[in-house]
Amino acid sequence: MPWTRRPLAALAACVLLSCAAAGCGTGEAREPAGSFTPAPVGTVLDTTDGSGRHLREVAEEDAPEVGVEVTPDSGGWDVRLAFRRFRCSAPGAGPTAVTGRGLAHLFVDGRRVARLRAHEYHLPGRLIPRGTHHVTARLYADDGTAWAVHGEPVQSTADITESDAEAGAPRPPGTATPAAGE
Repeated sequence: MPWTRRPLAALAACVLLSCAAAGCGTGEAREPAGSFTPAPVGTVLDTTDGSGRHLREVAEEDAPEVGVEVTPDSGGWDVRLAFRRFRCSAPGAGPTAVTGRGLAHLFVDGRRVARLRAHEYHLPGRLIPRGTHHVTARLYADDGTAWAVHGEPVQSTADITESDAEAGAPRPPGTATPAAGE
């Protein structure tokens, strides 16, 4: 019965075309480079963060947030980041600021030790000498600007103490201390 197949084929074609127009799909498809132009995000300020990058000011209600938890592990420290209104961009993302997207930089006592595009990181023990240290996660847009609220970078800090304890002795975990922008 060819006459029943034609309306079904036409209906299927209409459904597929409407889905394509609406942009539905699995999220696997990528747009060609340069075909997506996001709206301007926030305001780039003249002030910079501690590493010399300009701040990108956004409204508090739209700002991304980050929390950091640091726990001891054999051979170092496990760092876990919790994001709110923020997703890590894929490696190779274009140098454009997109709302709620980017990467985190991890600092130990103000010195950058890693650029993170994931929620977890193992901080090698060789980077943490004896004493108390500040481990800070700060959020950046893909264009290199630091996300900011009220002129302060969006970041979170945990304090950790390395005591050179004997192997197997438990160490206290780091606790997150909210910083500006949260």
